[in-house]
Amino acid sequence: MPQDDIFATNLRFACATRRSISQVCREIGINRQQFNRYISGEARPSAHNVARIAAFFGLSADDFLLPPKLFEARMIRPERHRLEAGQLLEGFPGDAAALRRHFGYYQTYHLSLSWPGFVVCSCAHIYEEGGSIRVKSIERIRDRANEIEQFSKYVGLVTFWRNRIFIAERTVGQAAMLAQTILMPFELHQRVYLRGTTMGVSWRKENLPYASRMIWRHIGQDPDKRQMLSRCGLVPFGARHLPSAVRRFLEVPEAEVLTIPAEY
Repeated sequence: MPQDDIFATNLRFACATRRSISQVCREIGINRQQFNRYISGEARPSAHNVARIAAFFGLSADDFLLPPKLFEARMIRPERHRLEAGQLLEGFPGDAAALRRHFGYYQTYHLSLSWPGFVVCSCAHIYEEGGSIRVKSIERIRDRANEIEQFSKYVGLVTFWRNRIFIAERTVGQAAMLAQTILMPFELHQRVYLRGTTMGVSWRKENLPYASRMIWRHIGQDPDKRQMLSRCGLVPFGARHLPSAVRRFLEVPEAEVLTIPAEY
C-alpha cells in the first residue's frame, strides 16, 4: 500500500477514536475541508501538520506510516509510557485557535519566597513548533547584597481550556525543577496583561514549595530582546519602571506568597 494511502487509512482510524472529526479539527486548529482531503487521501499534509496531528493523538509522525494493523494496535494498546504520558499530553494544546491569540513575548512579574519585598521580573515566549504550543522563559537575578547571580532557563508546554491558559515548565540543566502557572485572559480587547498564579519551589529557602500571584505583560511578536532581558531581575515596588497595573496586582495584602514551613 502506498505511503499516502497508509497515512489516510491510519488517520481515519485515529479519528474514529474521537467524538467527531469536527472536534479533532477544532482542537488541532486545521481547516475541516483541508482535513477531509487528508482523510480521503486526496492530499498529504505538510510535515508541520503531520507533527501537529500526531501530537494531538499522542503519537509520533512515524507512527502514521506503520502498517494499519500495527497502527491500530499502537492506538488501542499503546506502550506503557505512551499510555501514561499520553493521557496527560492529550490535554495539550487544548483550544489552539484561542491560544494563538496570545503568541508572542512577555515580561512576567511575580513575588518570590527567596526575595521578599521585591518583584521578580522575567521574560517568556509563547510560540508554536512541531505541532505543540510551547513556552521558553528566562529568569535572571543579580543580588549584589548577597553576592548572588542566578540565571535560569525554563522550557514547557502551554494549553488553553475554558478561557484559562495552563503552563507547565521545567528548568534546563542538571538540577531540574518544575513549575506550573495558570493565567486568565480578560475581555477581547484587553490582551496586554494576563493575570493568574504560579507554583514552584524557592531558589534559596531549601527548595520550599510556594504559590504566588503572577502577571504577564505582552510586549509584541518581535521586541528588542536585549532591552527585554535588561529589565529582568529584582524590582522594588517603588521602581518607576514597574508598570502600575503590575504594582496594583501584586501589592495588595491578598497577594502574599503562600508556602509550607520546613518543619512540616
